Amino acid sequence: MAEPNKSLDVQGLTCPIPVLKAKKAMKDVPKGGTLEVLATDPGSVEDFDVFCKTTGAKLLEQTSENGVYRFLIRNAG
Repeated sequence: MAEPNKSLDVQGLTCPIPVLKAKKAMKDVPKGGTLEVLATDPGSVEDFDVFCKTTGAKLLEQTSENGVYRFLIRNAG
């Protein structure tokens, strides 16, 4: 698996902060590049689904392990 262009650790933060930080971080990801987000808020699963639908970004991967949610999002540019 290729390394993401940028990683964002928002563990311990609750809605809407993880999505807001991801939106800001996405500005530093090139078109077609990827952003990895690590979150602990269970609400982030739905939040990032909505985030991708509203921004045109693509949720490439979503995993959960030991209470940590990992999202890999491709920037549509």
